[in-house]
Amino acid sequence: MKKITVCLMLLGAMYSINAQKINLGKAAGIVSNGAKALTFTNEDAVKLSKESVDWMDKNNTVAGPKDPYTVRLNKLFGKHKSQDGLNLNYKVYKVKDINAFACADGSVRVFSSLMDIMTDNELLAVIGHEIGHVKNQDTKDAMKSAYLKAAALDAASSASSAVATLNESQVGKMANAFLDASHSKKQESEADTYSYDFMKANKYDVVGAYTAFKKLALLSEGSTQTNFEKMFNSHPDSNKRAESIKKKAEKEGLWKDPGTVSLPTAKLTK
Repeated sequence: MKKITVCLMLLGAMYSINAQKINLGKAAGIVSNGAKALTFTNEDAVKLSKESVDWMDKNNTVAGPKDPYTVRLNKLFGKHKSQDGLNLNYKVYKVKDINAFACADGSVRVFSSLMDIMTDNELLAVIGHEIGHVKNQDTKDAMKSAYLKAAALDAASSASSAVATLNESQVGKMANAFLDASHSKKQESEADTYSYDFMKANKYDVVGAYTAFKKLALLSEGSTQTNFEKMFNSHPDSNKRAESIKKKAEKEGLWKDPGTVSLPTAKLTK
């Protein structure tokens, strides 16, 4: 999960000025003082992920079951509620931030503004990438770091090997810290591969991964990059990652030239 600040001018009039930003509460940057003794298990990651997502669900506008965003997401991912041994649940946040994330507890959250600029295949690729981080347990490391920052553990509390219970304010801070987490070059590369393989295995058009990266590259041109864009624009940048996907698709006979990739002038979710 990444905390996002989006420049509305970037995509012109297709976004409503009244759209909400993701609500993370009064989540200030808190630095942990250690907690090296902490034993952090997969179960801890799942528990804390659920607490973070429950908090975000409660503090942000979630698209209802008949909302066009929910209908579209369910159409795309309804058959992937059980994916590669993971039990997943999907919701849409109606906010102007451009983002998507998946957590260790199987929660997948997609932001409406991302759905406004991505085609179905592009969304499948982006969410497949996020699921890859969960499957590869990258989110466990990110959640541990977020927990330590939220708890602001001091030298005394860090001596304990147990994960403490957080209050609501700390859960909000943990959600924020998790959104700000970043992955290594190796983790991002492996998530890219997972996304490509997910698309291929389910007979989706892998070119969607290419065009998704090209759109993220366009978003970053001439503007201050959001954390989400930085995530996809690094290790290496989006254009290079798009070219890597193209080469792989060409080698496997799956490449179909999409032509010039551009940002849509109207919302893709109707």
